[in-house]
Amino acid sequence: MRKSRPGMFVMLVIAVFTATCVAQEKKPLSPPGEASVKFDDGKTVTIQYSRPSMRSRKIFGGLVPYEKVWRTGANAATSLKTDADLTIGGANVPAGSYTLYTLPGPNSWKLIINKQTGQWGTEYSQGQDLARVDMKVSQKNAGMETFTISLDKTSANSAVLKLDWENTIASVEVQEKK
Repeated sequence: MRKSRPGMFVMLVIAVFTATCVAQEKKPLSPPGEASVKFDDGKTVTIQYSRPSMRSRKIFGGLVPYEKVWRTGANAATSLKTDADLTIGGANVPAGSYTLYTLPGPNSWKLIINKQTGQWGTEYSQGQDLARVDMKVSQKNAGMETFTISLDKTSANSAVLKLDWENTIASVEVQEKK
């Protein structure tokens, strides 16, 4: 049985419409990102977050105010999952899942490791803090357009957690407890 020309025309219109809609989908303003490190014993640490961009905005001391808890990215809260017991900046962090927040300042930052998980990024409860640790802060000349978290392995069982955006890098040592 042959299809009629009007039926083929309708199918063609639907195909073109679908292709146009897919082509017009916009990328999210803050796409998802992930940083992870695998220690020599096979245990991993993974951070999932959203990556906002500067888009000609003043970031630290502007969009991200100083001395206020920041969700450390955009959208949903930034999550940390670890298979290993860790020491982060001197604080004991048992294997498990956590949320990371930061408290940026003009000269010093704190990383906040929070026991509450699965919440939207602005739903912070200080009563759920596991620890607050000092971060090393440095400035750089070239700006980072898109917020980036990295876990750079430094030895068999250690890494440096880095937050890099605008002209600021905040970092802290992460070590697997043995």
